[in-house]
Amino acid sequence: MPELPEVEAARKAVEENCTGKKITKCIVADDSKVIDSVSHSEFEASVIGKTIVAARRKGKNMWLQLDSPPFPSFQFGMAGAIYIKGVAVTKYKRSAVNDEDEWPSKYSKFFIQLDDGLEISFTDKRRFAKVRLLKDPTSVPPISELGPDALFEPMTLDEFTGRLHKKKTEIKALLLDQSYISGIGNWVADEVLYQARIHPQQTASSLSGENCSTLYECIKEVIQFAVGVDADCSRFPLEWLFHFRWGKKPGKISGKEIDFITAGGRTTAYVPELQKLSGPQKLKENW
Repeated sequence: MPELPEVEAARKAVEENCTGKKITKCIVADDSKVIDSVSHSEFEASVIGKTIVAARRKGKNMWLQLDSPPFPSFQFGMAGAIYIKGVAVTKYKRSAVNDEDEWPSKYSKFFIQLDDGLEISFTDKRRFAKVRLLKDPTSVPPISELGPDALFEPMTLDEFTGRLHKKKTEIKALLLDQSYISGIGNWVADEVLYQARIHPQQTASSLSGENCSTLYECIKEVIQFAVGVDADCSRFPLEWLFHFRWGKKPGKISGKEIDFITAGGRTTAYVPELQKLSGPQKLKENW
C-alpha cells in the first residue's frame, strides 16, 4: 500500500480540486530521508507563486505539473497519502493519519495553500516515501525506469502473453517488477492471481495461453474497478480476496482456506485449493 488505485485516487482528487490555482504558501519538512536531494527552503521557494496545471501519475508515482518547472514529485512508499482539507480523499489501509486531530498533520512532508484558501498535504508516517523537486519527472528514476502503466498504457493481450513467456521467474515476482508493468503492488498482485486461479509461484513462462488471457483480463478488471470507486475498499466486491488477506491470520474465503507464503519476496495470500502449481513445478507443493 498504496498501489495504482490509491495513487490514482489521489491524483484525481488533486486534479479535480486544485488545477488552475496558484500556490501561495508552501511548507516542506526538514526531513532528508523523505525530501530527496533538495533543501526544504529551496523546495519551498521553487513552488510558491506557481500555478498547478495538472496532476500526473505513472505507476505508483505522482507529480504536480506546474506552469513552469521544477515539479514536486511523490513516490508514495508504504504509507504516503494525499489529504485535501475539506475534501474527501480516499483513506486506505495503513495510511494511519487522522487529519481531523491536527492540520497539517505532524507527519506532513509537503504542504501547500492555494490562492482560494484550499490546503493540501502529503503525509508519510512510515518515512519510506520520497518527495522530489524535478525538472522532468519522467526523465529520471524511478519513473524513467518504469514499464507500461497498468491503467494508462495497457499492453495488448499478444504483447502481454509474449512478454510473460519470455520470463522464467515466478509470476508474483514478475507482477511486482515495476520495470515489467507499473502500478501493481502486493494486494493487487494477490487479487489478480486469486481471481485468475494461478499459483503465485508458478513460473511465468510456463503459463498456458488460457492462463495468460485470464490473468490479462483479471488485471484489467481489478484495476479498473478499484480506480472506478476511487480505491474505496468498502466498495470492493465482497468476494474479493482483498477483504480477507490482511494480517497473515488464518481465514477462509467462500469456505476455502487462505494460506500465506513468501513469493516475489513478499508475504503472499493465496487459496491452495484453487491456485495450484502445474507442470514440473508441482514438486514444490511437497517441499
